[in-house]
Amino acid sequence: MRSSWLKEVEEKVVEALKRKGSVLIAFSGGVDSSVVAALAFKALKEKAVAITFKSPLHPPWELEEAEEIAEEIGVKHLTVDVNELELSDVANNTPNRCYFCKSLRFSKAVELASKLKLNCVVDGTNADDVKQWRPGLRALKELGIHSPLLEAGLGEREVRELAKELGLAVSEKPHSSCLATRFPYGRRLSVELLRRVAEAEKIVKEVAGVKQVRVRDHGDLARVEVEASEHKRLVEGHVAQTLASRLKKLGYRFVSLDLEGYRFGSFDRGMRYG
Repeated sequence: MRSSWLKEVEEKVVEALKRKGSVLIAFSGGVDSSVVAALAFKALKEKAVAITFKSPLHPPWELEEAEEIAEEIGVKHLTVDVNELELSDVANNTPNRCYFCKSLRFSKAVELASKLKLNCVVDGTNADDVKQWRPGLRALKELGIHSPLLEAGLGEREVRELAKELGLAVSEKPHSSCLATRFPYGRRLSVELLRRVAEAEKIVKEVAGVKQVRVRDHGDLARVEVEASEHKRLVEGHVAQTLASRLKKLGYRFVSLDLEGYRFGSFDRGMRYG
């Protein structure tokens, strides 16, 4: 039976979205933005439009997944091409790259919202995001982007619970992040490097059967992060040998398993949150 708390939260967010009149949703197809899109569509129907950025910072299959989820929700879905690598701070992978990336993306979103005569832009930022190293949040504030989940005080656990109650197929989807997070700060990014690390992660998922994986790129070394409970999957039988062989074909000389396991933002240790 559905909890009264979830029903109350859903009604609160839906009413807040109704008051906005019309919205453009920054939609990645992840759990957070999918919940926002579903509630916005419930609140506003055709006055809610979702937008996904087609970017070298994300593998192409994420765009395909976003299209499928938008269709599942029923919300109108648009895509916009953007190349953040044209910005020096992003291409040079500076610690504040996220600020410049979000500034570019959401400036385009604001322009599109104005063109479509939609009142505002909303995104899927949740209450846990503000506890992490997220320079991009400053850009959202500067551009007047609204974050319904954050405004309702919902963290990741609550959002996933709400996604499940809404019947969204993405409720169990692993957390995703832009491909730039796979490289140490200061490492210059290129389309080729981003594609390589995306393909490396795809291979690990296919060969080892894991859902959550990060391949951190240290030049000729690929450092593989998976949940500690799934380490055995990577070393059983011929899996390790197969993974090493296939990742080396991508150009890596060495392939290692990170014994600490998967953790969000492993290159962000020591960074000041806020």
